[in-house]
Amino acid sequence: MSQSHALSDDQVSSELKKMTAFIKQEATEKGREIEIKADEEFAIEKSKLVRQETSAIDSTYEKKFKQAQMSQQITRSTVANKTRLKVLSARQELLDGIFEEAGKKLGEVTKDPAKYEAVLKNLMLEGFYALNEPKIQVRARKADYGVVEKAIVEACKEYKEKTKKEVTASIDEANPQPEGSAGGLSIVGGGGKIDINNTFEERLKLLQDNALPSIRSTLFGKNENRKFYD
Repeated sequence: MSQSHALSDDQVSSELKKMTAFIKQEATEKGREIEIKADEEFAIEKSKLVRQETSAIDSTYEKKFKQAQMSQQITRSTVANKTRLKVLSARQELLDGIFEEAGKKLGEVTKDPAKYEAVLKNLMLEGFYALNEPKIQVRARKADYGVVEKAIVEACKEYKEKTKKEVTASIDEANPQPEGSAGGLSIVGGGGKIDINNTFEERLKLLQDNALPSIRSTLFGKNENRKFYD
């Protein structure tokens, strides 16, 4: 038969203290665990936010950097194009000036009759060879008729010597060259349908078209970007 003994007040107090100490210990440990877990979660969340903000900053910087690069490229290209156009404009002005000055001097050769006669003879021969006809007309300024007549004689003579063919040429007085012309003449064949314009103005235009590339190269150097030439 078992007997139960009632706990004394001291024993009860002792047991309560033990239980209280145990509960405090459990609460302390649980609190520490919660604190540690909260710190870990905070650190993780903080790291996540830092990464997000860093990524956003990097993205913004990269976007602005690319925009700055593009703006710089556009500015550089614009400046380069404006500079190139200015250079081309200046070059064209120089070339135009050269041919304008040459145009002013076209008539100077007419002041020397002997030299002008030789020039007219060669211009006629060029037309004679091209037309290859027995009868040809020449159109010139009225003021040049005298020297043209002499040039016709010499041109016909040389043509016969070179080709062994006869050719006769006469001045087309019904259709003279304008008196404002610098000089030269036209050689007409094919019954008036073919007109070889060998006036000084026309020869200058041909020179401007044909010699312009070589003149550019002489004045400004070879264009390294150009791959094809006429």
